[in-house]
Amino acid sequence: MNVTDPIADLLTRIRNASSSHHPRVEMPASRLKMEVAKILKEEGYIASYKVSEENRKKTLRITLKYNADQSPVITKVVRISKPGCRVYASYQKIPAVLGGLGCTVLTTPQGLMSGAKARKAKVGGEILLEIW
Repeated sequence: MNVTDPIADLLTRIRNASSSHHPRVEMPASRLKMEVAKILKEEGYIASYKVSEENRKKTLRITLKYNADQSPVITKVVRISKPGCRVYASYQKIPAVLGGLGCTVLTTPQGLMSGAKARKAKVGGEILLEIW
């Protein structure tokens, strides 16, 4: 199946699996999806991720994280920059999500990074998503 927006597909799969309390979610892998999963792991939104290869097809498996009361750690995920309308920001204008409680993910000239790391490195870029 051809997907025109792989990041939106990734976020939708995570959102759907999280809301129906699945322990993990699988999807076709790409370098961009793996980098987003790496950032979500670093920020504490997912438990782990793993890439497996079967018959020359890579699959990304994300293990979701839940609180002690079995509520999902991920409350909301919003795609900001879309294929039809790209959104860019300089490092001074990277938005703080929920007053710093959430996280933004950006593509920068130095690779994918969270909003806090981009501000610290003083690089701007395309704002891919917000998560809290």
